[in-house]
Amino acid sequence: MAAATVRCLLTIAVVLAPFLAGATAGGPLSTSFYSKKCPNVQGIVRAGVASAVAAERRMGASILRMFFHDCFVNGCDGSILLDDTSTFTGEKNAGPNANSVRGFEVIDAIKAQVEAACNATVSCADILALAARDAVNLLGGPTWTVYLGRRDALTASQSDANANLPGPGSSLATLVAMFGNKGLSPRDMTALSGAHTVGQARCATFRDRIYNDANINATFASLRQQTCPQAAGGASDAALAPIDAQTPEAFDNAYYTNLMGKRGLFHSDQELFNGGSQDALVKKYSGNAGMFAADFAKAMMRMGAISPLTGAQGEVRLNCRKVN
Repeated sequence: MAAATVRCLLTIAVVLAPFLAGATAGGPLSTSFYSKKCPNVQGIVRAGVASAVAAERRMGASILRMFFHDCFVNGCDGSILLDDTSTFTGEKNAGPNANSVRGFEVIDAIKAQVEAACNATVSCADILALAARDAVNLLGGPTWTVYLGRRDALTASQSDANANLPGPGSSLATLVAMFGNKGLSPRDMTALSGAHTVGQARCATFRDRIYNDANINATFASLRQQTCPQAAGGASDAALAPIDAQTPEAFDNAYYTNLMGKRGLFHSDQELFNGGSQDALVKKYSGNAGMFAADFAKAMMRMGAISPLTGAQGEVRLNCRKVN
């Protein structure tokens, strides 16, 4: 990545400061929520994420995805972190999450460090929001202001996770509708989809695309078919492939270049550039890394403000995996 682009990405938060302040003006979250109660929380979280990403670059993408999957199910409330109990079946084993969402142990380790510094003060939901921001930045992407003050859910819902998370076979209309249901615009949706510039995916999630879709680059399909056989079942279902084969561990705008070349790994990815309403925006992001970074930061701000629990709602969990 060019030095100028890196400098642009790292200063996005400063450029956007007036917008970000207005985006949540009057909202329940605050930039100073822990300034007295736990002033070092952001440094503790970033150090924990940095350690995890240094050990495995892919973990940055995993933490980012966990935050998406938390916020889209009843808001950004840390419900995805809860283990199943005798009274509810949680989100971890829902279809979009089972054997897929990962990084829970990273959040556990960060939570332990935060508890040691500020007992019973910082919610798991806020830790996850901060960790997602830091994961993106540590992979070379932008940073942004994270407004804090979320509290943790007392329950979780597998059925809601199954119903609210868009799948890899989703159409453009479905994507626009599902993001719209969360208060996110089509532009937000296209920017947030750029998270697929990092991370890997299981064969089971893109098999239909590489064997059945017509709007796919033939060479790209053939490459992916080498490790993802057409027959479903067995170990091949879990075989991994990079979502962005060009720069799979760097948060950049290559995802959109891939779409323009019909090399989107998921059907839902390619729907963003398939003769529809988002084609022009994909072209802009492909040619302008700074625009993508700025829009992604804005959209993450908006997503992080989806239906937070605040005040006396929920609780501050001492262990992210279970209620107090």
